Amino acid sequence: MTRTPLRPLARILSARERGENPDSIERENIRLRQEKVRDRARARAEGRLLLLGAAFVIAFAMIGGRMGLLAASEPVEPRTADVGVPINAGRADLTDRNGRVLATNLLTHSLYANPKVMVDPARVAHELAAILPDEDEKLLLNRFTDGRSFLWIKRKLSPEQMQAVHDIGDPGLLFGPREMRIYPNGRLAAHVLGGASFGAEGVHSAEVIGTAGIEKALDAQLRDPANEGRPVALSIDLTVQAATQEVLETGMKMMNAKGAAAILMDVHTGEILSLVSLPDFDPNDRPQPLLSGDPGDSPLFNRAVQGVYELGSTFKILVAAQAMDLGLVNPESMIDANAPMVWGKFKIKEFENHNYGPLLSVTDVIAKSSNVGAAHLGLMIGQDRQQAFLKALGFFDPTPVELIEAPGAKPLLPARWSEITTITVSYGHGLSASPMHLAAAYATIANGGTLVRPTLLHSDRPEHGPRVMSEQSAHDAVLMLRQVVTRGTASLGDVPGYEVAGKTGTADKPRPGGGYFHDKVINTFASTFPASDPKYVLIVTLDEPVETSGTAPRRTAGWTSVPVAAEIIRRTAPLLGLRPAIEPPPSDAVTLARN
Repeated sequence: MTRTPLRPLARILSARERGENPDSIERENIRLRQEKVRDRARARAEGRLLLLGAAFVIAFAMIGGRMGLLAASEPVEPRTADVGVPINAGRADLTDRNGRVLATNLLTHSLYANPKVMVDPARVAHELAAILPDEDEKLLLNRFTDGRSFLWIKRKLSPEQMQAVHDIGDPGLLFGPREMRIYPNGRLAAHVLGGASFGAEGVHSAEVIGTAGIEKALDAQLRDPANEGRPVALSIDLTVQAATQEVLETGMKMMNAKGAAAILMDVHTGEILSLVSLPDFDPNDRPQPLLSGDPGDSPLFNRAVQGVYELGSTFKILVAAQAMDLGLVNPESMIDANAPMVWGKFKIKEFENHNYGPLLSVTDVIAKSSNVGAAHLGLMIGQDRQQAFLKALGFFDPTPVELIEAPGAKPLLPARWSEITTITVSYGHGLSASPMHLAAAYATIANGGTLVRPTLLHSDRPEHGPRVMSEQSAHDAVLMLRQVVTRGTASLGDVPGYEVAGKTGTADKPRPGGGYFHDKVINTFASTFPASDPKYVLIVTLDEPVETSGTAPRRTAGWTSVPVAAEIIRRTAPLLGLRPAIEPPPSDAVTLARN
């Protein structure tokens, strides 16, 4: 910067020549210099004021925005930060295949207390006992006065109970937020869902964990924050499930059975459209397990998966299908069916000591449900090949269905697979498996011979397993099953328009100490429909049924399980989108014509 002198020599000399006072020049320059300094100081001050003003505007805008966000948000009570692992209280919903909610979460509150700040513990105990019927006044008062500073009173409160407790007005009663699991359909699909309860708990949150069924099997997935709470779609169709449950429950009562199970499965995808086990329960109020007696008597027992039974004559189609697949027979091959069949010290009889022999075609062995015919087919196959085939169908392992109970339901296999074992397994005795095992095996036959993996998860794409038998053998087996319905032991299972094919199975229940009951049976009807293009498999099992409409009690599957299954098909087939096929009248039928 160039500094101007206060007394420039040229101007001083010029002023003296004009007779002027040179000091006035100095004073004028001082004045000009001071004005420049003042202008610079003013500019600096104005810039600082502008900057400070902008800072205040920004600060107040941020404060105002934050206040607006706080005003628009839900009020949250301040809390002290806890030390330790945070509790993940989120859990994804479960829906059926069409998006209808099966299990979801509901915000509720828990009730806890700090007795040390209570004003009147006796009054609080008295009023809480009136609001909460399951609480004892004396016990509450003892807990309030024993010196503790924290205690849980109730994990879940209804809104009405919460308001009533709030009206007590004591500062020692406090509320904590909770997410509780609810099942809006009550008992519907109870054994599929299982139930949930609280895991790790804190004052301000609680972990919801699965306790049974698919809730426990998929617990990690449902609680995984990485899934962002996306619902998990099950294969169950809620409408089909409701219809199946209603019919099965009515049928169980009509047939005087102590329990029942039904499985409806897509033969191509393995998706389970309906799974019912009776008696059942409400997962919103899950009962306690039995501590003694037969676990099968508990409503928590899932007969469709945990029930491991001898499934009787439903196994006969398996031995026939394998014999055809090995090229040993065809549907018209004649088989020795002369009864009784003597094998060593054992005697193989037919139902009510019938004799369907001396010879039957393989188709008639299935249609008439001949034990002797099935036994001879088993002997033709042999022990090793029979075991390999049943193992390929999944009868040696627990089913892979997504239920926590499934891994514990392993089939009961013979200790030694002798020739007599081969004979008895051929007609469904000596090997115990669950209805779910049977459903997977029948679906494998119905879909053309590829193994089916049963699943409770909805999928848009069929998963093709390994081939277990040829397509032709599977097709012939389905035609045999159709004969069982049209002219065999399952005639009550014929549903006009839906071409039901299936096999009955009546098995005496084993005694706990050995041997079998003669008046207690497990009845099963394993079916597929429509026979011309199988799409679904239905398994219906009744525990200790007896049909009493006639002069004598009837306990066979043809009189008990079959009509129940037929009604389920009649009710659910239209819900599944199947149109009844109009069957043409016989060629020799007489037609009435009017002018």
